[in-house]
Amino acid sequence: MHQEKTFIAIKPDGVQRGFISEIIGRFERKGFKLVALKQLIPSKELAQKHYGVHKERPFFNDLVDFISSGPVVAMVWEGEGVISSARKIIGATKPLEAEPGTIRGDLAVNIGRNIIHGSDGPDTASFEINLWFNNEEICDWNPSDSIWRVEN
Repeated sequence: MHQEKTFIAIKPDGVQRGFISEIIGRFERKGFKLVALKQLIPSKELAQKHYGVHKERPFFNDLVDFISSGPVVAMVWEGEGVISSARKIIGATKPLEAEPGTIRGDLAVNIGRNIIHGSDGPDTASFEINLWFNNEEICDWNPSDSIWRVEN
């Protein structure tokens, strides 16, 4: 597998409930590399662009209002298979369907307050990373233990 990047956002409910370190820790323990991180309160414009694929859905305005209602921790993670692995770490969109041990299975309350967002594929990841970050905000670095890792 090749190195890829994905976009992860801790939503306002995750930030306000104090789950930032818990969530970052899960990705770090999995071995992924954090290459961008910032906290912001998204503008309505940013939120509308982010959720643009849902523009015609009845819940669109609620999504936009919620994600822009408070601080969000936006991140870019890098690693082999990070997009699909992140989706497994995050769990199903509906917390009642999310497996125990996943972020949503362990921490989320309901579908409207499901703690976290993660890109669902390479095209989405690229779009979301470019929407939330500019190139100067993404750090290219090598972990000091990279010489210990075995190539398969």
